[in-house]
Amino acid sequence: MRSFQELVAEAEAVPTEGWDFSWFEGRATEERPSWGYARAMAERLARADAALDIQTGGGEVLASARKLPTLTVATEGWPPNVAKATALLHPLGAVVVAAPEDAPLPFGDQAFDLVVSRHPVTPHWTEIARVLQPGGTYFAQHVGPGSVFEIIEYFLGPQPEAGRSDRHPDRERAGAEAAGLRIVDLKAARLRMEFHDIGAVVHFLRKVVWMVPGFTVDRYRPQLVRLHERIEAEGPFVAHSTRHLIEARRPEA
Repeated sequence: MRSFQELVAEAEAVPTEGWDFSWFEGRATEERPSWGYARAMAERLARADAALDIQTGGGEVLASARKLPTLTVATEGWPPNVAKATALLHPLGAVVVAAPEDAPLPFGDQAFDLVVSRHPVTPHWTEIARVLQPGGTYFAQHVGPGSVFEIIEYFLGPQPEAGRSDRHPDRERAGAEAAGLRIVDLKAARLRMEFHDIGAVVHFLRKVVWMVPGFTVDRYRPQLVRLHERIEAEGPFVAHSTRHLIEARRPEA
């Protein structure tokens, strides 16, 4: 078995840009939702004329589509991801626009007939509705409430109950409807995750930085050592992610 120091050193050396999770192969697993977001997104992109991908990350999910609309634009707020998405998506004919996550979308009204997003930090419903054409669709997979709280609470302790209800699909339904969108479909899933070594935990927390804000190995070394020993003795650390699929439509004028 590899030592704590070896596993952590390897995890700290891995780049964290983009949303490529292939490094976790053999080290961590996550059950996938039954609906197959990337495939369903690609089907809608093939039928669209003008599409926007919000918070594209490194552009990996959008690039997986076999056919992109003639006008395809992606936004991203983190500079390393902007560079990665640009290199990946420009050869496919998609334009990447650097745009902060909390700022208004830098596009005119009714610019797109399809808006997609996979795991946006926060869906800004009024902006999504504004840039959609009448009859246009928002199709996205969102992170749900209390996602991976087993890891969060291992490092940070018990969290307020209010934090568990953030991102609840009922709240997102209400937000979308308040912005004038009509919900076409809404599905939710709770999915098993397993971390097979401490390196996978370290890389996950370095990559998904909002889970344990300010995470560093030095800051959380005692907790990491205890978790390493627990995994070695008892097997994988089990957590659960939550996801929901949401499809909303702007009514015809």
